[in-house]
Amino acid sequence: MDSNLINKYNVPGPRYTSYPTVPHWDIQGFRLDTWKQRLIQTYKSSNKEQGISIYIHLPFCESMCTFCGCNKRITKRHDVESPYINALLKEWTLYLNLLDEKPIIKELHLGGGTPTFFEPENLKSLLECITNTSSLATNFDFSFEGHPNNTTKEHLQTLYDLGFRRVSFGVQDYNKKIQQAINRIQPFEKVKQVTQWAREIGYTSIGHDIIYGLPFQSQHEIEHTISKTKELMPDRIAFYSYAHVPWLKGNGQRGFSEENLPQGAEKLKMYTLGKELLADIGYVNIGMDHFALPTDPLYKAMFHKKLHRNFMGYSHAKTDVMIGLGVSAIGDSWSSYYQNVKNIEEYQDLVTNNIFPIAKGHLLSEEDLVIRQHILNLMCQYETKWDYSTHKIKSLEKVPIKMFPLVSDGLLSISESQIKVTTKGRPFIRNICMSIDPYLQNQNFQQFSKTV
Repeated sequence: MDSNLINKYNVPGPRYTSYPTVPHWDIQGFRLDTWKQRLIQTYKSSNKEQGISIYIHLPFCESMCTFCGCNKRITKRHDVESPYINALLKEWTLYLNLLDEKPIIKELHLGGGTPTFFEPENLKSLLECITNTSSLATNFDFSFEGHPNNTTKEHLQTLYDLGFRRVSFGVQDYNKKIQQAINRIQPFEKVKQVTQWAREIGYTSIGHDIIYGLPFQSQHEIEHTISKTKELMPDRIAFYSYAHVPWLKGNGQRGFSEENLPQGAEKLKMYTLGKELLADIGYVNIGMDHFALPTDPLYKAMFHKKLHRNFMGYSHAKTDVMIGLGVSAIGDSWSSYYQNVKNIEEYQDLVTNNIFPIAKGHLLSEEDLVIRQHILNLMCQYETKWDYSTHKIKSLEKVPIKMFPLVSDGLLSISESQIKVTTKGRPFIRNICMSIDPYLQNQNFQQFSKTV
């Protein structure tokens, strides 16, 4: 990789799981009544067979992983489970009352925190209450994040019996020194065991999450982790860049020195090596940071140009409505976003009093919607149509000029009707999207992790 390009483009930037990104939401202009109207309107006008997505945030963890930037509560007390599940169901009831009919669920995902912190019976109680008050789409997709150290065979069987067919396990790296630095001691044998259990039970899509750019990591560790991954051949792999944002997440990401972190050129070499090694064993690059075997639904979605990206990352199922349940959960009604409060006690108190626990949101403008679609196209398909005759968005008029350096560096090609990302440009997809993001113009965006 060209070190000059790395130095030039390795700047803070969004990962674009939404547009506008959360730091640029117009919180002052957000109105709860307008959000409700937009949610109902989108829900009523969307294809009912499409259904809705549900994201459930389960925030508890027994120990702190110092690489993690998620909203979580560290505790070994499991008596927190039932009160939190009761609160989730009260929040779900608020949505049932608002929509005023039985929704059809297309996609449901359990994220965290650590979803497998919860006892299998408690997860069963939560999910049965949700599915008993809704219908399931023909090809519904249920998935969850599992911690290899505490995901039991009972967890896997219970969730499988409830319709789950996809699970992702957080691997990160198999090197013991790195695991100690990030406080995630997790032997290969543990990952192998839960992966084999999932296959035996019947899960059809098993994913492993791997991170590059961790403290003390080098190309050697990437090669070792992927060689161990080859022994298990999960159906899909998320190969993430470590986002070092300790200023946003308090002391949780200060368990090691800044000097221990690989920087731009070295990180990109890790990514390039990892990408080549994954390709060698049969994985296809999907979007920005995902890889899948050709038999996995994520690959098929990309092949048929149906790949989607939302707050849960890349998905093969697109829905116009995504309801986020739980503390800090984010929801999307296509023309509006919201995020719940981040404090567990405040969240539980609000829903107990039949109040939507929303802390902030954003009502998308016509311009937001147009640019959102362009960014989605670039993130998912590496191209987008650029036809000025169909819309008159002022902030886009100078985009071809802004993109000239990207064209000059060989990262994309642009014509009057189309923008296409080159193979050389794919590692810099976040930078390319930033060039059409008017919220980033003349603003300090240091709050984001670096793009490389």
